[in-house]
Amino acid sequence: MIGKKILIIEDDTFLVKMYLERLQDEGYMVVVASNGEEGLQRVTTEQPDLILLDMVLPIMNGFDFLKNFKTLPNIKKIPILILSNLGQDQDIAQAKELGAVDYLVKTHYPLKNVVEKIKHYLAN
Repeated sequence: MIGKKILIIEDDTFLVKMYLERLQDEGYMVVVASNGEEGLQRVTTEQPDLILLDMVLPIMNGFDFLKNFKTLPNIKKIPILILSNLGQDQDIAQAKELGAVDYLVKTHYPLKNVVEKIKHYLAN
């Protein structure tokens, strides 16, 4: 488990700092992107073990990221965990259709539960 790399694609600097510190405390290497376009670049250069993706992002939103992610060559099947304030059933269904392994609504999942989900998906 130690040494796994997580890519956080999130534009809220407070949340990024919070997740970054907690995940580093758990022993993970963490890479950050502040928008979907930068996130796509980081996926290819960093080869993360898991992606934590917000859906509401500047430049390229989470849905567009998911669509583009599927077209990247030579990318292993990296689990994408959505962490967003968008909580409508249709948003959740669309994200999962596009390949997300799980969808967590930020207001419903405290940080420790998010970390538990990350550990679960990295263990599989």
